Amino acid sequence: MEILSTAQMRAIESEAMTSGAITGPQLMERAGAAVAGQIRLAWPKAGRATVLCGPGNNGGDGYVIALLLRRAGWRVRVLGCDGDPGPDAAEMRRRWRQAGPVLPLTPQAFLAAPPGDICVDAVFGTGLTRPPAREIAQVLALLPGEDVVAVDCPSGLCLDSGVLLGRPRAGDAGMPRARLTVAFDSPKPGHLLGLGPAVCGRLVIADIGLGPWRQTAARGGPEDRPDGRPGLVAIAQPATAPRDGAARSGLRALLAKHSPAHKFSHGHALILAGGVGAGGAARLAARAALRIGAGLVTIGPPAEALAEHAGPPDALMRRAVDAAPDLSAMLGDARLRAICIGPGCGTRRAAALLPAALGSGRPCVLDADALTALAADADLAAGLHAACVLTPHAGEFARLFPDLAARLDAVPARGPAVSRLDVAREAAARCGAVVLLKGPDSVIAVPDGRAMIHSAVDVPWLATAGSGDSLAGLIAGAMARGVAPCDAAGLAVILHAMAARSIGAGLIADDIPDRLPAILRGIGA
Repeated sequence: MEILSTAQMRAIESEAMTSGAITGPQLMERAGAAVAGQIRLAWPKAGRATVLCGPGNNGGDGYVIALLLRRAGWRVRVLGCDGDPGPDAAEMRRRWRQAGPVLPLTPQAFLAAPPGDICVDAVFGTGLTRPPAREIAQVLALLPGEDVVAVDCPSGLCLDSGVLLGRPRAGDAGMPRARLTVAFDSPKPGHLLGLGPAVCGRLVIADIGLGPWRQTAARGGPEDRPDGRPGLVAIAQPATAPRDGAARSGLRALLAKHSPAHKFSHGHALILAGGVGAGGAARLAARAALRIGAGLVTIGPPAEALAEHAGPPDALMRRAVDAAPDLSAMLGDARLRAICIGPGCGTRRAAALLPAALGSGRPCVLDADALTALAADADLAAGLHAACVLTPHAGEFARLFPDLAARLDAVPARGPAVSRLDVAREAAARCGAVVLLKGPDSVIAVPDGRAMIHSAVDVPWLATAGSGDSLAGLIAGAMARGVAPCDAAGLAVILHAMAARSIGAGLIADDIPDRLPAILRGIGA
């Protein structure tokens, strides 16, 4: 699914209205009808609603929602802002006033009567650039999250970043929450990043007829997009297998094996392991690379640690790699297509092997200790190339790109706030490699600006030792099979999260590779 920035969304709306095929009031009516329809699905019995309408187009949507709910038998109370909301929203406010009053959007007016069965938050949406004013913020703080329906997003959320303007990025004290959020045409980055998933509740994307203009923009190159940037792709997947036929087809295409074939036609991956007592992480990565379908996987510890890898899986090849010349000798075999370096490797060993690995030009996954080695040596980082995938978590990212991490950690006073998407894109452009910034909201960025977001906030069980090692192995195995680095990273995070969802509570990293055959069967691979 394509994700649009707020600037892209506004530009597409403007293009649609400029075309003369649709007007602003018509878009507002469609948006309001979509939200009212979702409310009636979630609350089939008409009840009492309080609708909060902001000073702009989001408020205009709110007036439409209020009128439609009233016509459907709901008892509706509307609180709105003073001033000129713009011609389209002003027209919707005028229509509502023919049916009922607009009370002031103040704490006193809100508390003058019970909020009812639901509260509709139509105060601020995609256009928000600064924290809500004090009085409005006081009203928003009174909303009961379990009964709130948000239009676009809960007010105060920056939809380009998933942060609450004027607040620290971590912690949930006093933050707004909605049970249901209805957004229009496409998800925005803030729905999937940062606090977005937590505050938005269930997210519904409603079609309001902008598809032709969005598709026209999507067919152009990056320079043709409304803000000059490539479109984003959301790669979040449901439950255990994608229900969407196109999504299943896309995954099958990446995973397909063709006959007649032999093991080398499906790729050879090398997982470089650490010294004595440090081989578990590399074995997790190697098992994952085997399970994703690499034809051959070799684990390469130093000779002194080779005996530690004598156990299962028997399908795993073992070969001692003591130093850079040993690795260079292995890389003389053109059939070795991908390298994974970092899990349990040790920082000094990773630093010693990285020049040979990077100098080969082979696809490389750089994780854990390899990232620490890169952060400590600019000369090593200079060897990165477009076939490399860096897989930092937040701490590793801060060591690699301290200035970007500092920008990300700053409390945003105005929007659009700096996001994980922004810093991942800048990091990828800076280092010339694919960057997978790991987390419950993982971002995959390519040096040319393309990016994907994978939201896996529903799988907290992945926060366990060794989970990242399995992910690194999945990426390496996919690249060994010839999957492009960016696609390999996207495929890996999907399968990683799908496996975790199917296991649930009690997951340990060892479970992930063993769950993959059932996941792959479910996809039809």
